[in-house]
Amino acid sequence: MDVTNLTAGAESFTANAYYVPGRRPALVDAGTIDGIEESIDELDVVYLTHQHGDHIGALDGLIETFGPDVAAWADHPERTIALDAGDEVEIGDDRFEVVHTPGHAPDHVSFVGERAVFSGDVVVYNDGAFEDGSFGRTDGATQSREELILSLKRLLEQLTEDVTAMYAGHGDVFEGDVVAVVERALERAERREPKYQE
Repeated sequence: MDVTNLTAGAESFTANAYYVPGRRPALVDAGTIDGIEESIDELDVVYLTHQHGDHIGALDGLIETFGPDVAAWADHPERTIALDAGDEVEIGDDRFEVVHTPGHAPDHVSFVGERAVFSGDVVVYNDGAFEDGSFGRTDGATQSREELILSLKRLLEQLTEDVTAMYAGHGDVFEGDVVAVVERALERAERREPKYQE
């Protein structure tokens, strides 16, 4: 699978925005970088892992340029596809299952395929808090560490050892034993300590 992070190297804060060409050219999250639409030639659909501002900031420019479908769990003025747990979606040339993974955000979903996972912010490889297995913040008003722990367990149930690529909302792409990274993130989350020490 050919995946390009269109926001790699950005100087301002943004989520990763992953472009996947193929039968159904897709973007997983939109990031916040102005002009991101100039980096690609075609786009059929934008899949949102969740609707925090750093993941949807550039959505309007993409819609204006390409008129893609917008797939999301929660309602959004531009949503054309309502995602539900267990749905199958096409990203590029591959099929992925929608897994509801709240905790960092109530509407958070991950996309699990045979060899890759788009994990949004439920689990990341590295993000400045932890290396080799971290997770999104859970200290906000609509966030829940308990739900995030359950989501990590749900995600582990869907992953197999064949999944060797993780495209997270922040930090680096990970290639290798994805299950082990998620297990480390779960163990750290279960400590219930603050993610970022004061």
